[in-house]
Amino acid sequence: MEIQENISLKPYNTFGLDVFTSKFVEVSNVEELQEILMNNNDPLLILGGGSNILFTQNFNGLVIKNNITGITVLEESNKEIVLKVGAGEVWHHFVLYCIDNNYAGVENLSLIPGNVGAAPMQNIGAYGVEVKDLITQVEAFDMRDYSIKIFTSLECEFDYRSSVFKTSEKGNYIITSVIFRLNKEAKLNISYGAIEDELEAMKISSPSIKDVSNAVINIRSSKLPDPKKIGNSGSFFKNPIVPTLVKDKILAEYPETPNYPQLDGSFKIAAGWLIEKCGWKGKRINNYGVHENQALVLVNYGGAKGIDILRLSEEIIKSVKDMFGVDLEREVNII
Repeated sequence: MEIQENISLKPYNTFGLDVFTSKFVEVSNVEELQEILMNNNDPLLILGGGSNILFTQNFNGLVIKNNITGITVLEESNKEIVLKVGAGEVWHHFVLYCIDNNYAGVENLSLIPGNVGAAPMQNIGAYGVEVKDLITQVEAFDMRDYSIKIFTSLECEFDYRSSVFKTSEKGNYIITSVIFRLNKEAKLNISYGAIEDELEAMKISSPSIKDVSNAVINIRSSKLPDPKKIGNSGSFFKNPIVPTLVKDKILAEYPETPNYPQLDGSFKIAAGWLIEKCGWKGKRINNYGVHENQALVLVNYGGAKGIDILRLSEEIIKSVKDMFGVDLEREVNII
């Protein structure tokens, strides 16, 4: 474990932004994390997969790259298995591990960028599945007293793309591992989005969890750019949740607007559709812009600056507000 100085963070963020940090260290266990934090007086930034962050400037402080890995079986029965997974594990690698072992539940979350530690923080979700329904506990390092705290699923206060780690406890904890309860008997969820159509195109009538995963991978690959080829953070904006009155006003003028009823009577509106309707899809400004296949995705074609991408997001937010009266919220963290 060595603290490096004046390190480029370009390899550590999926936007591929060439910003620098004054100090950088990688940790592979809780003991290393504790040692670093007990002797640190610099501003601190925790990095996982770097897939949900937009750097607009250099970071004058210590960046800790969380490389705590490992997958351990805690409990197992004929129907279920409970796994403890290190926060530094790549999320998609974990999904593939589950599929290879026939552990069902995460297949709809295939190919989501980032590491396992970001899953509870963001309450990641896709195609009708949210990770909150699979997580039983989250283990986190308290940066105030250097202890480990175990959060139950309820204590995580999961919400749409949010949790206690992004709200009341933001900046207080570093997630070190996540506990998942998965099924050995698959209960497939294929009714959301284009999964059924993709399975039909694949000529599969009785899908396995691997088939569902492959269908999701095909869909995501057709819509979303590979960060290794074009810098991006996946979905840049959250889908806005609006009251019935706002939804009805939009549908009166645009009856084709994709909308999804929520349990509390509100409605989720597809942010990508709103952005596309405002004319942003595929718009390129020099070396950055909005992806041609998915208006939710802002991209760095090479050499762009984070501040330019941030300003682009501000313009998009303003145009959606002006046209629809809806406030878009960024999903990424701005540094």
